[in-house]
Amino acid sequence: MKEERLVVNAEGIILGRLCSYVAKRALLGYAVDVVNVEKSIITGKPEIVFARFKRFRRMGEPFHGPFIGRSAKDLFKRSLRRMVPHKKARGVEALARVKAYKGLPERYKDQTLEILQQMHVSKVPNRKYVRLDEVTKFLGGK
Repeated sequence: MKEERLVVNAEGIILGRLCSYVAKRALLGYAVDVVNVEKSIITGKPEIVFARFKRFRRMGEPFHGPFIGRSAKDLFKRSLRRMVPHKKARGVEALARVKAYKGLPERYKDQTLEILQQMHVSKVPNRKYVRLDEVTKFLGGK
């Protein structure tokens, strides 16, 4: 059986809603590629969002974990993992079907990208948000 492949553009999409959409599609058997993941949005006051990620990053010990990446791709995958039964076989398989890319790779330039307008930040009445690339810069990532 050949997997159907979805290519989702994450530009301007709220991170939690994007992860729930991608998790559901991956659990249904689709292979999902998410492009422009660094342009996704985290809603909330910037100082509160940064404080939460700073606390999350400083938890534990360097040799014992939890090991939290600093790149936008790692933060997206970590958020996605929380929405999938990652300790069960179907969750592991679903996570393996999801690929995240920073920017738009060459092979997707000609394809039509799925744009999730219902999950766009313009639909939220609150205008306080932070882009995921700003969070990665705050955490020391590239």
